[in-house]
Amino acid sequence: MEPRHATAAVIGAGDFIGGAIAKKFAAEGFTVFAGRRNGEKLAPLVTEIEATGGRIMARSLDARREADIAAFLRQADGQAPLQVCIFNVGANVNFPLLDTTDRVFRKVWEMACYAGFLTAREAARLMLPHGGGALFFTGATASLRGGAGYAAFSAAKFGLRAVAQSAARELGPKNIHVAHLVIDAGVDTAWVRGRIKDREGEDALRNLDPNRLMQPDSVAETYWRLYQQPRDAWTFELEIRPFGEKW
Repeated sequence: MEPRHATAAVIGAGDFIGGAIAKKFAAEGFTVFAGRRNGEKLAPLVTEIEATGGRIMARSLDARREADIAAFLRQADGQAPLQVCIFNVGANVNFPLLDTTDRVFRKVWEMACYAGFLTAREAARLMLPHGGGALFFTGATASLRGGAGYAAFSAAKFGLRAVAQSAARELGPKNIHVAHLVIDAGVDTAWVRGRIKDREGEDALRNLDPNRLMQPDSVAETYWRLYQQPRDAWTFELEIRPFGEKW
C-alpha cells in the first residue's frame, strides 16, 4: 500500500524516539496518528511536521485503557487504512527490589506490557481486513536480561517481547509483519542525560563522548528500514547499539 494512502499510528509519541518516528513516517508520506499522555505536548511536533508538508493527527491517550487504544486506532484507520502501528511506550524505572512497591510493579507492567498487548490486538483487528500491515514494538536491554534495580521494568519488557513473539507467529502468515526492536544503549534524551549527570557528575555530562548515546533519528530510520523489508525476508528481532557500546 502506498504511504500516501495509509496511516501510521505511533503509540508513545514522546519528545524523542516517538517524535522522531512520527517525523520519519510523515516525511515518507504517511498520515501519522500520534498518541501520548498529555496530548497537548504534541503541539510542537504537529507544527514541525505540518511545516514540511506532512500530515499528522495528535491525540491524548492512556495506552493502559482498552477503550482508549481501541478508539485511537479506529480513528487512525478512519483517516486512511492503518498500515503501520508502532508501540513505543517506555516506563523505565529503577528501584532496588526491596523498595519496589506493588503499585510501581503493576503500573510499569500495565504501561510496558499490558498496553502492548492491547495495541497488538486492536491493530491486528483493523489490519487483517486490509490484507496486512506492520506492527512494531520498542524493546530495551531489559527485554533480554534483568538488571539490578530493574525487576519491574525487566518483567514488563520481557512480557512485551513475549507478546511480540506470539503475535509474530500468529500474524506473520496473515501478512502482518511483527518486529521487536531491542535498543541496547542509552538514547540521547533529556532524561538519560539527567541520569548521567546524577550518577557521574556535571563534568561527565559536559565531556560526554558523542558516540555513547544513540540518536532518536537513528531509531526512526531503523523502523523505516524494517517497514521496507520484503516479506520473504522479514526480521522479527533486531538489536541496535552504538558501535562503541560494550555488550
